[in-house]
Amino acid sequence: MTIVRRAAPAAALLALLAAGCARDGTLTDTGVYVTRTGCPQVAIPAATGDITLFDPANSREARAIDVVATITNIRVTCSEDAANVVSTATFDVLATRRDAGPARQVVLPYFAVAVQGGTNITAKKVGAVALDFPAGQIRAQTSSQTTTRINRASVALPADIQRELTRERKPGDPDAAVDPLSDPKVREAVARATYEQLIGFQLTPDQLRYNATR
Repeated sequence: MTIVRRAAPAAALLALLAAGCARDGTLTDTGVYVTRTGCPQVAIPAATGDITLFDPANSREARAIDVVATITNIRVTCSEDAANVVSTATFDVLATRRDAGPARQVVLPYFAVAVQGGTNITAKKVGAVALDFPAGQIRAQTSSQTTTRINRASVALPADIQRELTRERKPGDPDAAVDPLSDPKVREAVARATYEQLIGFQLTPDQLRYNATR
């Protein structure tokens, strides 16, 4: 979850921190309206969106590649209840096997984590998806979903930070052209209230190394 900043006149930048504002992106005499949401951004961390199984397992030759699978087509719904922001991500897993042999099932582990401020993991779930290859077919596909709940209070900005971000800046003001997020206090408060929902394969160190260096 990030605040998306758009180009604004040098005279001012006005951030409006209210979900669903119809004026989002609208330029005014005093800046540009930008919507901030409590919903986490959902992404696949680098080098974790693919998994490769080898046969024999200790080989890394191309001819030993047994199964390759990819996480794709992430769809997200986000809502709020009395206590939490609830983000549900649905995703597909597409796989290809080397040999079009008999029917076969391959089970692959995946993780889903909630990350605060880009560095602090506040929750982690490890699940699994089962891919069923029909006899004589080299492709399989399945879908899964994972839900993350984030306390609503933790995504709310302190009142003083909200005032600093939303106060009107007029042409001629000394700080009219200064991005409020350049203030370390403001930037750190926004980071603490910012979450990501990250999804990827639960890889072994060898599998992660293979993805990172292939």
